[in-house]
Amino acid sequence: MKYLIATVLLLLSGPLNAQELLQFDNDSQRDLYRSLTAELRCPQCQNQNIADSNAIVAVDMRQKTYELVREGQERQQVLDYMINRYGDFVHYQPPLNRYTLWLWLAPVLMLTLLLGTAIYRRSRQPQHNADTKSELNTELDQLIKRYRSKNP
Repeated sequence: MKYLIATVLLLLSGPLNAQELLQFDNDSQRDLYRSLTAELRCPQCQNQNIADSNAIVAVDMRQKTYELVREGQERQQVLDYMINRYGDFVHYQPPLNRYTLWLWLAPVLMLTLLLGTAIYRRSRQPQHNADTKSELNTELDQLIKRYRSKNP
């Protein structure tokens, strides 16, 4: 019975938010911490930010971000530290350089390729001019007349 009550209380209490347990000197530090943890990508998960990830590296990154924010470092200083340590991949908005150029150009190249393919396929289709349309209309009229003559 004790275990049942303890389980029900545990389930009703809901998950605790770890960010609320952290102590900050002011609200601007708390806001900076939240924005940074939402902006930094987990190197292990690759599809989650460090605020949502439970991977060991994400926990370490959250802890280091907390320490740097508590030391009074600015947003860019914390980002620079994380990028220097984990690479450009950890930031959801990587800078434009020779290593990340393909990330920025891939959407443009894909769009150009799709547009070029559409133009090419469109040019390969036979062009229907006015004579062809009138011939098709005449043929359609003949088919309709034949159908109507069979069905009184």
